[in-house]
This record gives sequence, structure tokens and C-alpha cells, in this order.
Amino acid sequence: MSTGLPSYSWPRLHDLARFLARWVYRPAFRIRVHGMSRVPRTGPVVVIANHSSMIEPQLIFGLLPRRSVFLVKQQLYHGLLGWSLHRIGQLPVRRGEPDSGPLLEARSVLRAGGALGVFPEGARGDGDVQNAELGAAWLVRTCSATVVPVAVRGTRPPDDGRRRLLPRVDILVGEPFAPAVGRGRTGLVEATEQLRVRLADTVRALDEWRVAHGMERNEGR
Repeated sequence: MSTGLPSYSWPRLHDLARFLARWVYRPAFRIRVHGMSRVPRTGPVVVIANHSSMIEPQLIFGLLPRRSVFLVKQQLYHGLLGWSLHRIGQLPVRRGEPDSGPLLEARSVLRAGGALGVFPEGARGDGDVQNAELGAAWLVRTCSATVVPVAVRGTRPPDDGRRRLLPRVDILVGEPFAPAVGRGRTGLVEATEQLRVRLADTVRALDEWRVAHGMERNEGR
């Protein structure tokens, strides 16, 4: 029976890490989750999310209702942290360099019916998803995976650098969809734009909801 994780991982340690990630930020943030029931419980799933701080990967990893494998920047793989990331089944990736190894391992996870987390922007920014890399679309094409967009707001410190007391963090899970990815690089580019737009729309919907409820669209308030 598939664990939905790479073969080198320790499933029990993975489950412990999920539990800790689910609760570690509760004392510091008021976390609200919208639409998590939309995440398919079985089958290959690519979760795409925006990225404006180091907190989003941990929050999503802990709150998803199933085991998940995330692409994590190689620079974090050192010492105890690196060992832990490896053993809970996360995949190191070198940003800005050709690196097919992690994508092939990610493909194996999806083909075994697992869930994979990708931040298409490639690096932290304002989280508005103005750009996206091709990796997520390639994985969808090779595995016929369902895509789930996830928007996170409220994790970024205010511009004045002063973190508010118990800021609100909102996580919105958009509707799953199954994009058709055409052949060749042209197909990847077109599908990547489709993924980018769907994720950006999810972020925009969360921004509008937060503003309507008296909060800044992105800052932790």
C-alpha cells in the first residue's frame, strides 16, 4: 500500500511533523482556514500556493487533510533541519539551476497517488503570483494530476516592520481543476499561465474578502 511519500521517508515522523506544523503557529497567529474540504483525499494532487514568507509552507503542510510532499529549497538541507526534511519526505530543489532529479522524484510521488506542494513563483515575494515557473505544469502533464490552488495572506510583517499582536492569517483553498497540458514547451507555457491565473484569482478573492472584513490584504494585522 502506498504511503504517498518517497521511499526514503519515515511515515510516522512525517505524521508527527504534520501535527507539529498544524499547531506550532497557533500561539502567534489567529489562523482561519476556508475551503479545506475541497482538497481531494485520494489520487494525485498538485497543490499550488503563493509565497510571501517562510510560514506558508509549514502552515499548508500541517493543515492539508492528507500527507504531502513539498519542493524545498536546497539551502535548507543542512544539519538537523536537513536530516528532518529528508526523513519526512520533502524534496530539495536548487533554484535557478537545471535540476531534473527532484522533479522525477516528485513525478514518482504523484504516480503513486500522492499529493505534491509547489510554489510556482519560485521564490518569496509579495505573493500576488505575477510570475510562475514551468515545473508544476510539467508534473500535471506527466501524471494527469488534479490541481488545487491555495492562497495564504497575513503572514507578511507590516511595512513598518512591527508585527501586530496575534495577526490574522487566512488560508483559502480554491476549486480543484484538471488543466489540459499540451505537448512541447508551448503546451507547458500555456498551461503554466493557466495555473498562474487560477492561483492569482484565488489570492485576489482572499484579498477582497479580507478587505471587506476590515483587514489589510496581505499584512499580518
